[in-house]
Amino acid sequence: MSLELRHLRALAAVVDAGTFTDAAIELHCSQAAVSRAILVLETELGAQLLSRSTRHVALTPLGERILARARRILLEVTLIGDEAKAATLELRVGYAWSTLGAHTSTVQRRWRAEHPESHLVFRQSNTPTAGLLDGEAELAVLRTTPRDPRIETVLVGEERRVAVLAKEDPLARRRTLVLDDFAGKTLAVDARTGTTVGSLWPADRSPVFIPTTSLDEWLTLIADGDVFGVTSEATAAQHPRPGVVYRPLRDAPAIEVRLAWWRGAKPVMADALAQLITGTYDEAPQLTK
Repeated sequence: MSLELRHLRALAAVVDAGTFTDAAIELHCSQAAVSRAILVLETELGAQLLSRSTRHVALTPLGERILARARRILLEVTLIGDEAKAATLELRVGYAWSTLGAHTSTVQRRWRAEHPESHLVFRQSNTPTAGLLDGEAELAVLRTTPRDPRIETVLVGEERRVAVLAKEDPLARRRTLVLDDFAGKTLAVDARTGTTVGSLWPADRSPVFIPTTSLDEWLTLIADGDVFGVTSEATAAQHPRPGVVYRPLRDAPAIEVRLAWWRGAKPVMADALAQLITGTYDEAPQLTK
């Protein structure tokens, strides 16, 4: 069976318009084209759908049932088109803990100016792919390289690592710290989306790691004292907390910031956003050790 949408549209138009002539006007085609579409439809189905007379066109009982299904199909096709159109108007970008740190508002402002037809929406999702694999976003900001082969990424920037500690801790008196300051101490980490791993320290100097499941829990543990954290400078920019201070780690490697998408399903605006983010990061002061 080789039914096409134009056949179903012709059936609906004839019924709605009342005549083949008016249906042709509605569909912007000839009356002959409408007649052929109905003929093909009835031939494919092996049944008459319309009862015709010189003055009247009416549905047969089978035609009524077929039309009901045809309208549902045509509606779904319309909704698919609307969904695709909406996707071009709204670009959803997922992130786990922090969007783009201090660069977030700059990127948003520049996107509005350069792409007024598209609305950039950042959505928080504390999952390894920041909502990408869950369908919550078309793009995702990641600070770890995904192992999933279905995900493709591009490097858009780098961020400093910072230490996070209670304001009353003696280490908070220093302006900068080093990784070895936390050897043997207890660090709160998020194993799913965090960037703090044991390989940052020599094996014999590694801290003790305790798991957390949310940013709020992580900060609360640190503020209580005796638990520390290491994170991106983006977290410091976007999540200040009374009782907690952030201090640069001068010997820690930078964190790569990547923009990710489904392999083979790259959003139309992905390159434009990646270029804008990269330019914004490039304008920031260079990383220093």
